[in-house]
Amino acid sequence: MNWENIAGQDNLKKLLRESIAENRVSHAQLFVGKEGYGTLPMALAYAKEILSRENEHAASKVEHLNHLDLHFSFPVFTDNRNSLSKNKFEEFREMIIGSPYSSYDDWTAFLESENKQLFISADEIDDQNQKFSLKSFEGGTKILIVWRADKMNVAAANKFLKFLEEPPAKTVIILTAETTNDILPTILSRTQIVEVPRITDEDLEGYLKKNFNISQDKIGEIIHQAQGDLNDALKLMQSGTKSDEFEKLFIQWVRDAFMVKKKPEFLKSIILWAREIAGWNREKQKNFLNYCSEIFRLALLQNYQSEQLIYKKIDANGFNWLGFSKFISGANIESILEEISTADLHLTRNGNPKIVWTDLGIKLSRYIHKNT
Repeated sequence: MNWENIAGQDNLKKLLRESIAENRVSHAQLFVGKEGYGTLPMALAYAKEILSRENEHAASKVEHLNHLDLHFSFPVFTDNRNSLSKNKFEEFREMIIGSPYSSYDDWTAFLESENKQLFISADEIDDQNQKFSLKSFEGGTKILIVWRADKMNVAAANKFLKFLEEPPAKTVIILTAETTNDILPTILSRTQIVEVPRITDEDLEGYLKKNFNISQDKIGEIIHQAQGDLNDALKLMQSGTKSDEFEKLFIQWVRDAFMVKKKPEFLKSIILWAREIAGWNREKQKNFLNYCSEIFRLALLQNYQSEQLIYKKIDANGFNWLGFSKFISGANIESILEEISTADLHLTRNGNPKIVWTDLGIKLSRYIHKNT
C-alpha cells in the first residue's frame, strides 16, 4: 500500500511520514477508526516506509504481504482446538490485497464463518512472542500489525500487555481498532493513539472520480450514503442488484405493516419476510438494516419538505413515496431508528436472526401508525 493510494487523510499521512524521517517512531501505536477510513492501509503504508528506509528492496515484499519481518495478528475462529492467525494468513492476505479497506464483517463473510466467534487468543500472543524473540531476517526493524486489536479476549489482552511492556529491541507494534472501548486501559496507556478520521466528502469524491467511470449523480448518492467510509462506498458501487432486492423487501415490509392493523392475517406475511432475511449472512442483514434506516430518514426529510437534502426516493412497484413519507414524523422516527439499532446490536451479538427480524417486522406495524 502506497501513501498515494490511500484516499484522503493528507494531514495524517504527512505527520506519520515526518515521524519516520525525524526518527520519532513510537514502539507501540494504536490506529483508531473504521476500517473504511483507512486504518489498515495507513498501517501498511507506515510499515512499508519504515522497512523501505532500511532496505530499498522491502517495498514490493510489503505490498504483497510477504515481508519476513512484517507480521500480522487478526481474529480467527477456533479450528481443531487451534486459534492461530497464521493458519488463516493466506485467506487474510488474499482479502487484504484485493481490498485493503475490508471490514471485520467482510473477513467473517470471507471465511464463511458468520455463526462462529472470531477473536485473538492467548495462544496467538504466545506465538507472536516466540516469533519476536528471534532476530529479524533482514537485520532491521520487526513490525507487528494487530488488525482489530479490540477482538482480543481477556487472556490474550493480559499477555499482550506484557509484550508491550518489554518489547524486543527494534520492534514496532501497530494496532488497529474501530474504537478504544473494548481495549484494556493499561494497553491504551502504553500506546500512542492515532485517530484516523472519516474521509472527507471531497476526498471521497476525488478518489471515486479518479478510479471509476461513474456519473456525478451516482457519485453524489454514494457519498451521502458512505459517510466517509471508502469500504461502504466501494460496496455501494457494486450493489445495484442488492439495492433492488433491499428496495423490494423494504416495500413489502412497509405494506404489510400498514395492512396488519386492519387485517391480522398479514402477520403471517411479516413472519415469512423475516425468515427470508434471516437466511442471509450477517453482513447482508446488517447492510439491510442500514438501508432501512437511511430510507426512514429520507422519508422524514420528505415529510418536512426538505427536498434539497433528499438524494434518493423509492418509486418502484407502484410505491407511493409521498404517501408513505407522511407517516414518518418526529412522533415515530426515534422509535423506529432505535428498534433498527437494537436489531443491529442483537445481530452483532449473534442473536437468533429469525427472532430479531420477526420482532422488528412486527414493531414497525405499531410505530408506523403513530404519526401524531
